[in-house]
Amino acid sequence: MNDVPISAATAGESAAAATRLPLSGVTVLDLTLARAGPTCVRHLADWGASVVRIEPPEPPGEDLTGRREGFDFQNLHRNKRMVRLNLKMPEGHAAFMRLAERADVVIENMRAAVKHRLHVAYEDVRKVNPRIVYGSISGFGQTGPYGKRAGVDQIVQGMGGLMSITGLPGQGPVRVGLPIADLTAGNLLAFAVTMALFDRTRTGEGRWVHTSLLESQIFMLDFQAARWLMAKEVAKQAGNDHPTGIPTGVFPTSDGHINIAASSSRVFGRFCDAVGRPEWKDKPEWNTGAKRSERRAAINAAITEITRTRPSAHWVELFEEAGVPCGPIYTIDQVFADPQVRHLGMAAPATSAKRGRFDLVNTPINVEGLARGVRSATADAGEHTDEVLAGIGYSAAEIAAMRAAGAI
Repeated sequence: MNDVPISAATAGESAAAATRLPLSGVTVLDLTLARAGPTCVRHLADWGASVVRIEPPEPPGEDLTGRREGFDFQNLHRNKRMVRLNLKMPEGHAAFMRLAERADVVIENMRAAVKHRLHVAYEDVRKVNPRIVYGSISGFGQTGPYGKRAGVDQIVQGMGGLMSITGLPGQGPVRVGLPIADLTAGNLLAFAVTMALFDRTRTGEGRWVHTSLLESQIFMLDFQAARWLMAKEVAKQAGNDHPTGIPTGVFPTSDGHINIAASSSRVFGRFCDAVGRPEWKDKPEWNTGAKRSERRAAINAAITEITRTRPSAHWVELFEEAGVPCGPIYTIDQVFADPQVRHLGMAAPATSAKRGRFDLVNTPINVEGLARGVRSATADAGEHTDEVLAGIGYSAAEIAAMRAAGAI
């Protein structure tokens, strides 16, 4: 990868620790906004890439400190250095291009036309660095009839079909309780970027890789989309029931609810024995998966009469012993109190001068022999501007002049 000053270790981490991570030596310029793009960059930063986040100077009279200190921004932008550049000014644009000459990756999720207007699109960067891997996320694709539209997660949840299959039957469209289109697009772009970096080791050339919220959301429909494409079946809302495997769903207990998944004939038999209803296995109306699917309401009602008599912990223990998949339904505070979640280390400790010690969501990726976690908390806006510009040859006087002109 490019051995240049902007690849220095992120503030707060040692160079020795950085070299142990798979993406150490990869320099990323982060032009992302909102959530989808930052999700991609977070993967790269978490695994050792030297990320320089480029943000515009703060508008006069506007204080964004509160937003930056919030849980969302802090969770998205750890393990990065922060630089302020006004890409609309010649001096700021020139500084960006100088950074791009030395970088390995540029990530952006502006509306498709904006990067061209700012002259920071793939074709612009490729002129100064043919090895650049340039990653983009848009709402609906880089071209096509919706190519110029701005896209946000909930709009795409609707247009991508997800809201039509989420919620209770007859309830009307329901959004998923997290920005799944944003997150999926970011995850997929991180995969695409690492593929392009690997391909570059063989070709010596960079590549433009891109996805969109719409493409990513449709991809996540998975078998529901395949049902339409192959069998012309339009999936409908199924609530907490699995759309095709019965019984799989939410059942009440004496102190809450649990999930039970007993749809295969073998597991359904174990389930029947565990709840003291062995006769259900041979009941003519329920003895095949297709019959159980047709009679889901009756089966669910029968199971409910049993599960509501005992607490959740009783059923979880009983079904675990019987080999029937089952689990409690947690609130988010209960998630992080669960012993398995604690064991997996999904709450990653971080420390900053302003906040002291706090936790963020850890990367879910495990690489044996390597430590994961937050090496440095989210930096202040523009905290590393002087350091990064000095690293690519700007003098103190040039930096001061750029600041006076409003370019940084």
